Amino acid sequence: MPQHDMKNNMQIVHAGNLALSGTTAVASAWIDTRDFNAVTLAAVVNTVTDAGTVAGGFSFTMEESDSTADASATPVAATDIVGSLSDLTVLSDTADDSIAGTVGYVGNKRYVRLKAQGTTGTAADVSIIGICEEAGVAPPVAVGTAVAAT
Repeated sequence: MPQHDMKNNMQIVHAGNLALSGTTAVASAWIDTRDFNAVTLAAVVNTVTDAGTVAGGFSFTMEESDSTADASATPVAATDIVGSLSDLTVLSDTADDSIAGTVGYVGNKRYVRLKAQGTTGTAADVSIIGICEEAGVAPPVAVGTAVAAT
């Protein structure tokens, strides 16, 4: 039986649909973590035409920044990631309409995002969802929005 309300203590942010093609890396929009003490990122696989090479498939890295400038993005340290980015790796061409997995962020930068990287032959569409929780002020004052890199 639920004992606590999370609706008024969180925001869900759609950080974009990533169109993966070959080995070209594609980043989601930034998720603004301001006023939240916990952030979880989910990779939702919409369509996989080809996951890529069997040995590689497609995988994700996490980036952080204090600004929305693309050039300021840096890889998140493993100690600031809850879970494993390798859990998000997709190897199967039949992974349509599935959640690849989730990872948490416990770093201290304002913005965070996921970046997908395919292997030869990769063709897929993946949505990135941010779940911002433990709002400093509840309920959060604005509907969660993603911020495009500049």
